[in-house]
Amino acid sequence: MTPLEKVKSLSCWRGPISAAPLGGGITNHNFLVQDGAKRAVVRVGDDIAVHHILRFNELAASQAAFAAGISPAVLHHEAGALVIDYIDGRTMAAGDLRQKDLLDQALDLVARVHRDMPRYLQGPSLTFWVFHVLRDYARTLQTQGSAHAASLPDLLAEASDLERLVGPIDMVFGHNDLLPANFLHDGHRMWLVDWDYAGWGSPLFDLGGLAANAALSSAQEEGMLKSYFGALDAGLWRRYLAMKAAAALREALWSMVSELHSTLDFDYAAYTATTLSTYRLAQDALRHV
Repeated sequence: MTPLEKVKSLSCWRGPISAAPLGGGITNHNFLVQDGAKRAVVRVGDDIAVHHILRFNELAASQAAFAAGISPAVLHHEAGALVIDYIDGRTMAAGDLRQKDLLDQALDLVARVHRDMPRYLQGPSLTFWVFHVLRDYARTLQTQGSAHAASLPDLLAEASDLERLVGPIDMVFGHNDLLPANFLHDGHRMWLVDWDYAGWGSPLFDLGGLAANAALSSAQEEGMLKSYFGALDAGLWRRYLAMKAAAALREALWSMVSELHSTLDFDYAAYTATTLSTYRLAQDALRHV
């Protein structure tokens, strides 16, 4: 069954539908569906074990995010598909999130994920520890003949140093995939979507991932940390920079694995090169503190 056939087969529709692919997704097949007067987004995808994506966890996080006022409602779910309410809004780009008012709105959502969502979670939920993910990605790449295999020993050694620098953490429930495209703005407020990688981990991962993916300036990062934590000292700054580098490295290894496994029409090789450059910039910033 093709993704479009899967969409059309869902039991939630009340009559004939029209469905069109939504661009921008780099993990799932996404469709915009018109069902009478109602519009919905359908995310089609099974578990992706190689990326630690388990759909029961995505569903629970999506439902908790709606209950917390962070994400649109889940309208329907069944094996291989998640139907969510359509938000008529604009997808954020990196440049948008460098604007103070929009960055403040995004940071407020991130803080609410960490603070509020655990009150609404039901059932088991996953842990997301980036350094385990990096080691597991490296094993996949080494055993499956990745063209990047030769670079992995050095990257893993660097990851081990980063894990040591991060040190003990305060655990929160995180989104763990804060790409700009996962933020939507409807003209009145911002929304956060796509909970594939949600799980328990460090708040620094979300903050570092947001900063790396939006290319925030050092001044913006300092303001972000002061807003989130109430204060910023040298130790927190160093731990944050280490986690920011780890978040960027995870994005690069995610792309390397996707080069081997994804069937989506996306240039993962180019994305790998871009994200490795982002990682190197993050490492350079860490070396200069």
